[in-house]
Amino acid sequence: MDDVYKNKVLMMAVYAGEIMMESGAEIHRVEDTVERICIACGMQATEVFSTPMGLFISLNSGDMEAPTYTYIKRVRGQVTDMTKISRINRFSRNFTANEYTIDEALARLEAIGKGRQYPLPVKLGGAAMIGLFFSFIFGGNLTEATIAFFAGGLSYALSAYLNRYQINYFIHGFLCCAFAAIIAMGASSVIPGADYTPIITGTIMIFVPGVPITNSIRDFLSGDMLSGLSRLTEAVLTATSIALGAGIVTQVWQMLGGVIV
Repeated sequence: MDDVYKNKVLMMAVYAGEIMMESGAEIHRVEDTVERICIACGMQATEVFSTPMGLFISLNSGDMEAPTYTYIKRVRGQVTDMTKISRINRFSRNFTANEYTIDEALARLEAIGKGRQYPLPVKLGGAAMIGLFFSFIFGGNLTEATIAFFAGGLSYALSAYLNRYQINYFIHGFLCCAFAAIIAMGASSVIPGADYTPIITGTIMIFVPGVPITNSIRDFLSGDMLSGLSRLTEAVLTATSIALGAGIVTQVWQMLGGVIV
């Protein structure tokens, strides 16, 4: 195997792992996918080590006299994109079945990596519906659920705006949930029979870190203690920011003499 081929294999494996990491995949899935891709290319001596912040890959054809290639990739920022994770999984299965050449695989990965998420109006509608239905689940009536519908959409719009400036996730969660609480408290003060509790509870469910908590448990169960602890810490801090955002607004509103139903 020539050096150009090995370098392409390494770059392809790194890119596949990077897309999965940035899309919120669990660690053992990333490592397994990258390893399968490398082995399918004849790199029998492949080692992969991943953390939520980085990806380390070392590969060799298995020949003691052949050079070993190593790449370290820093992963910055993560979002939940199950579509990309599913596409990478399908890509890895097709690639290991020899359905792509190296160049075709790289082009396919580039297309997956550049794939767009749902348009913002669709996301806003989804967030609004989450607020609506969770408000019902937590005991809200039609009026409160309707308020939660608009609070959810507006809070997610603020979230999308803050994402443009790469705001720290703690501050991000705090501001979005504080904004949701302000809407809920204000609406409950002017609309008779509206209780702010199911409105706030339903709206903040949009920002609850369900995927990081689930992935941290999966990482713990698969033996990836470092990654599990890292993601669990992030989830706890995010949940804390959510509670502080809603709680501080509620307390300040009461101190200022806001009308609480």
